[in-house]
Amino acid sequence: MLTDSPLKSIILFALPIMASSMLQFNYSLVDNIIVGRYVSEQALAAVGCVGPVNSFIIGAALGLTTGFTIPVAHAFGEGNRKKLCHFAGNSIFLAFVIGCAIMVLSHLISPFLLRLIGTPEEIRSISAAYINILYYGIPVQMLSNNFTAISRCTGESKKPLYFFCVSVVFNFFLDIIFVKHLSLGVEGAAVATLISHLVACILNGIYVLCFNKSVRLQKSDFRPDKRTVFYQIRLGIPVSLQFTVTSVGSMCLQSVVNSFGTNVIAGFTAAGRVEGITNIPMSGLGVATQTFVGQNYGAGKFNRIKDGVRKIFILDLLVSVAMSLILCFSAEPVIMLFGDNINAEIMAAAKRYILAIAQCYSLVAILFVMRNTLQGMGFTYANSIAGIGELFGRISVAFILTPLLGFDAVCYAGPAAWLLADIPLIIIYLKKQRQFGKLNKPA
Repeated sequence: MLTDSPLKSIILFALPIMASSMLQFNYSLVDNIIVGRYVSEQALAAVGCVGPVNSFIIGAALGLTTGFTIPVAHAFGEGNRKKLCHFAGNSIFLAFVIGCAIMVLSHLISPFLLRLIGTPEEIRSISAAYINILYYGIPVQMLSNNFTAISRCTGESKKPLYFFCVSVVFNFFLDIIFVKHLSLGVEGAAVATLISHLVACILNGIYVLCFNKSVRLQKSDFRPDKRTVFYQIRLGIPVSLQFTVTSVGSMCLQSVVNSFGTNVIAGFTAAGRVEGITNIPMSGLGVATQTFVGQNYGAGKFNRIKDGVRKIFILDLLVSVAMSLILCFSAEPVIMLFGDNINAEIMAAAKRYILAIAQCYSLVAILFVMRNTLQGMGFTYANSIAGIGELFGRISVAFILTPLLGFDAVCYAGPAAWLLADIPLIIIYLKKQRQFGKLNKPA
């Protein structure tokens, strides 16, 4: 990350991250497929309805850990191991304590949020049963995400992949046992996911605490330092707010989708999962860029950052074109995985959504690169600004255009959100880039 070809470094680092993201995505994907096949299409819609609510709560929680670990990458780039361990230990403490607090809060507000987004009465109890079990795992997920981020900040992206492989295998077999054979319904799928998150957390934690050579934590590193805690929270809150604000927009959009009935909800859910798969290569390159930028920012190699970001920007745009083609040509067979009796209304809704997304996929590629670049430098306030843009895009489409254009407007809410997020991120990055000449150290 600090000496090799920027593009080569980012790509090689990104490949295990992409694979890890695919495995993480499989938690919800496997739940959706097995619930759709072995419970009912109604259960698939119920699980799909909780997506925006889940993103609002768990996305906000995991966003905090992303901010907590930014100083770890900076310290690694500086070569200051003492500072690195200090920030890593504090981040682990914060992840667990705040995770417990969010777990309690989420159980209190989830019924209100399900009603707020207009979850149909016939599936609301199923949605609540699924989501409330998942929330017991928030502290575990935050710790696991924090351990993974520490590994990546110190240049290790392969080990988290191995651990997620194990946890996804657990999730798959437990889903089959609990849902298909024991007929535990959506509750069984949620418990399987909960156990799998615990497995990933334990494995990631053992590696970071015992085997990562860059991280040698002492008991004193886990003792919260007031100044450090406030600094890490200050970095984490804007990232968390970005997830929160974006999720508010998604909940508003989901409330509109819910008004079209259970079949459209199921189609929208299935299409969203397909979109999530094709997001992974662009997202993985973005996360790798954050580590690259973070380490080189700590080392003061600003020209190297400019060169790397420019090249990865072009690559991500090319990847977005390839993912658009995949979306267009593979949508129908993938959607058929979600059930044996996918009816015409479900398929039509899913295909309309996927076609709209495929036409505008370059916008999300820009979003991933710019957001992660600024995040890597520690300018996390840009995430909040971009999140507000996304929120405005989704809300304006949901409540202004949907009454006029129907479900077609819903399909273009995502692209509108990406565009309004891209504009401020590009402006902020170009302003920061102009300052690099004054700060640069020799590469």
